[in-house]
Amino acid sequence: MLQTAAPVTLDPENPISVMQRVEMKYILNARQTAALLRGLEGHMVPDAFGLTSIASLYYDTPDHRLIRASLEKPPFKEKLRLRSYGPASESSPVFLELKRKANGTVYKRRVRSTIPAVERFFAGEAEGSDGQIDRELAAFRDYYDSLAPACMIIYDRTAYYEPDGELRLTIDANPRYRTERLTLTGGLDGILLLPQGSAILEIKVQTAIPLWLTRILSEERIYQASFSKYGEAYKREMRNVS
Repeated sequence: MLQTAAPVTLDPENPISVMQRVEMKYILNARQTAALLRGLEGHMVPDAFGLTSIASLYYDTPDHRLIRASLEKPPFKEKLRLRSYGPASESSPVFLELKRKANGTVYKRRVRSTIPAVERFFAGEAEGSDGQIDRELAAFRDYYDSLAPACMIIYDRTAYYEPDGELRLTIDANPRYRTERLTLTGGLDGILLLPQGSAILEIKVQTAIPLWLTRILSEERIYQASFSKYGEAYKREMRNVS
């Protein structure tokens, strides 16, 4: 069985295993981050988990088919990753997540599992349950074939939510990567993807950004940017070998 338990509540305000929303990314310097945090007061609050180190192990084909296609910025793209919240062990919960983006809207499917169960799944020794999400994951695995760990992405995230609304916002500090020790049990170290003090802001909405947040972005000259952590790591590695 791939799915070992019902989805857990990562955000007590929004317990989900299926997600559909628009995500917008911005690159912040230290000054902009401080100004944004001041502006959030009275509108949004941190979730119950506070600052959390997140590690995501991205799977790809031997020729990096998935990330190469993603970097071409097609109208539809997809990725598969195994995620842990904090340091992982063989028995701690991890989350296998299929992320698809179509015409600017992000769709996510994920299941809770363990590292040994996921390894058996990719080895073809377990097919998961009969649930819809497990079937989608198995179809993805079978379509791309030969998927294997390709890159580890780690960052220190603080998530915020709007108590009486749908708005969510995350700030990812110290985004880093590695292409060795490709296991969630291998530690949380890596090579920085951005200059020291920079962070990645993601705004996640189902409708529109509220006016008060739009005003902050405008006043602080925080502009939307296209940035993929895995994509940036891949490009950096390709430059290193060229």
